[in-house]
Amino acid sequence: MNELACAAFAAATGSHVVDEPRTTRFAAFARSFDEHAFLGRLAAAGYRWLGRSDQAFPPLLRAIHDPPPGLFLRGGGGVELLAGTNVAVVGARACSAYGSAVATSFGERLTEAGVVVVSGLARGVDAAAHRGALAAGRTVAVLGCGIDRDYPAAHASLAARIAAAGLIVSEYPPGVEPAPWRFPARNRIVAGLCRATVVVEARERSGALITADLALEEGREVLAVPGEITSALSAGTNALLRLGATPATSAEDVLEAVGIARDTRPSGPAPPALSAAGTAALAAIADAPLAVDDLVLRTGLGAGVVAAALAELELAGLAVGGDGLYRALVS
Repeated sequence: MNELACAAFAAATGSHVVDEPRTTRFAAFARSFDEHAFLGRLAAAGYRWLGRSDQAFPPLLRAIHDPPPGLFLRGGGGVELLAGTNVAVVGARACSAYGSAVATSFGERLTEAGVVVVSGLARGVDAAAHRGALAAGRTVAVLGCGIDRDYPAAHASLAARIAAAGLIVSEYPPGVEPAPWRFPARNRIVAGLCRATVVVEARERSGALITADLALEEGREVLAVPGEITSALSAGTNALLRLGATPATSAEDVLEAVGIARDTRPSGPAPPALSAAGTAALAAIADAPLAVDDLVLRTGLGAGVVAAALAELELAGLAVGGDGLYRALVS
């Protein structure tokens, strides 16, 4: 099979191609396709091509029932990033401050433990997971458009940071515009590259649930972060838990799911020393999120002191604010 011709044909016709089409249209396209010139243009633009038959093609992705003909690559990372101990961290685009903080924390801690975090560069949980991973190392982003596009455009700087040391990948060559049907196709690659998929926050009809379903179909581990039962952003993740997904209450749960023992993880820095006000505020929000006014009443501290204490906790990564409430983060 001419894998590169299949990928180029899919782009030219706006179709989903997994194997060589047995059509006269493709036959005519293949006869006129100049693979050498195409590869030359790719290289000149700074992109690479990794065909499905290449020995370096990630075996987990090759094993799914509809693997892409190959992957276009952008970035300084080696192809070995695609075949290591990879974990997908996905979730809602319009996530809560809590969901963003959890995704960031998971991304950083998993990367510290030697896991490669894979996500889709989307707003919300995806972007938070990438940023957390970048704080500790490298990450892989999978696009639902051409390899030359940063989608959404607001994430151009994030994409540049990912490409500097990691990889951005797509089954689509340069010039392919984003389209709604391409994102579920993208999700099969996110799940297919990974041993496990973690869903941080998801509504009932979230695209993250498509990724989780695809992972389950391939016999991969699926974990979900438990959420508040009154929150629509937790409806999808809590439904996954009802169906038997593994609860992800910390990054350690994820590491265990992919066979990395807790005691083999690099030890992190010592917890930061907190002021008396910071310690009191953290204790107050440890059981449940609170508004600033409630914190003032609970701690007996002045409003200005509480505000300073909350800023201290946020800078230390011990609390996060959102929707008028402050929540403690699991250490």
